[in-house]
Amino acid sequence: MNHIQGNNRNQIRMLSLEQMVEPESMVRIIDAFIDMLDLKQFGFSYFTLNKEGRPPYHPGLLLKLYLYGYQNSIRTCRKLEKACKNNIEMMWLLNEQRPHYKTIANFRKDNPKAFKEVFRYFVAMLKDWKLIDGKTIAIDSFKIRAQNSLKNNFNQTKVKRHITYIDKKIAEYEQALDQEFDQTIKDKLAYNHQKKENYQNIQKQLKQTGDGQISITDPDSRAVVFQRNSVKVGYNIQAVSDSKNKLLIAADTGDVNDTKALAVMVEKAQENIQTVENVLADKGYHSGRELKACEELGVTTFISPKESSSSKKNPDFAMQSFSYDKQKDTYSCPAGELMLTNGKWYHKKLIHGRKSYHVKHYKTKACNGCHLRNQCTTNKHGRVLERTEYQQYVSRNNDRVHQNPNYYRQRQQIIEHQFGTLKRHWHFDYTLTKSKEKVLGEVYLIFTGYNLRRLMSIFDFKTLMSKLKAHLLALFDRFSLFCQNLKSFLINISHLMKILRQSNKFPIFNLN
Repeated sequence: MNHIQGNNRNQIRMLSLEQMVEPESMVRIIDAFIDMLDLKQFGFSYFTLNKEGRPPYHPGLLLKLYLYGYQNSIRTCRKLEKACKNNIEMMWLLNEQRPHYKTIANFRKDNPKAFKEVFRYFVAMLKDWKLIDGKTIAIDSFKIRAQNSLKNNFNQTKVKRHITYIDKKIAEYEQALDQEFDQTIKDKLAYNHQKKENYQNIQKQLKQTGDGQISITDPDSRAVVFQRNSVKVGYNIQAVSDSKNKLLIAADTGDVNDTKALAVMVEKAQENIQTVENVLADKGYHSGRELKACEELGVTTFISPKESSSSKKNPDFAMQSFSYDKQKDTYSCPAGELMLTNGKWYHKKLIHGRKSYHVKHYKTKACNGCHLRNQCTTNKHGRVLERTEYQQYVSRNNDRVHQNPNYYRQRQQIIEHQFGTLKRHWHFDYTLTKSKEKVLGEVYLIFTGYNLRRLMSIFDFKTLMSKLKAHLLALFDRFSLFCQNLKSFLINISHLMKILRQSNKFPIFNLN
């Protein structure tokens, strides 16, 4: 008995690439999707041909290359170039064209805005297919590493530490030169003086930044906290998903945390799908200012409430335990005493790039003889409550979350599983581009690939292909109707001009 035997490598076969690609392969969906798009409207570079010189590759070909590559964890331009030569599906997709790695890299670098427009067009198309309804959206973020090492990211403490170390080395070298001249030590001294000057320049730049840090290789990247409290330089990617079919509908690269991102992401979702009713997000997005902005946008928020420091120390005397009377603008404490305010708004200024806000103070004289004082506060002047100008929005949001716990729990199902696919399965845990705009372009590119792959789970292969072809035919029908209307309009204008000329209203008009 022998092992299973393969075929002879030298056997000549009559075989086409079409036969070598599975009939229901994802690569056929990518091909049909890109062929369906009118790429000229998205502003891709190298779309218009020059009269002279070597013709460029069609943007549609390179877009197919990237969508296939990102879905199969082939992201670098050199690996994509290699796949064009030895990957059968890639050879079928590109009709055996083999672009150079530099051409591949430049396409990704030069077209971030076009990637965004393709993504937005795709989202609008999915909404037309009734796959997105905007009744419930969820927002969350994930972090990716940037093309900037932690060594090339600086803050004031780090720069000061370097300068202190260099000053010690300079003092040692100067002392050595005072005892005996040595050219090597003199060169080291000059080198350290140059390093100190560089760090002093960085220190000046740090004073101009609002968040207290600067990156040298990629200025837009920031030091962010990843899993297990490890600090790396990267980007905080914001994502929005619709609840109906878990499709991604918006993206952005925000600050290192999520505090200021809620209203911005709701606006981006509204731009893409027009109608948004409810939004779900975790406590990282809980901010009174953002909750107010969402209400002004006409969106109902369900954001997980943040616990105050007093809630953690003694929950029985947290601010939630004090009942508020809106008409009288007073609080009642757990002991039943009335807490009053002088009506004055105090300006509370925060540091580290956070925005300031206004608060009112509420207190009572009954604290002096209260038997619960030691449990309630350690302040020698008694318990003082701070009510921010956004407290009414916070209270309404918190009440909604507490009254609808099962509805809020949908958040994880709507948004978090996509990150597992993108980061673990497709290895999108680092970016290959620099600057916020280009990184965001790469995000839109992979989000487009994710939504396209998600459609394979919603429809079967034949249904999806037929819908893509039907969309293409619909575009042709719209264009044909536009041409017919334009032709009728021009005929009517021509007829009107003849009538006006015959009536001598415009004798200078010459139709010839």
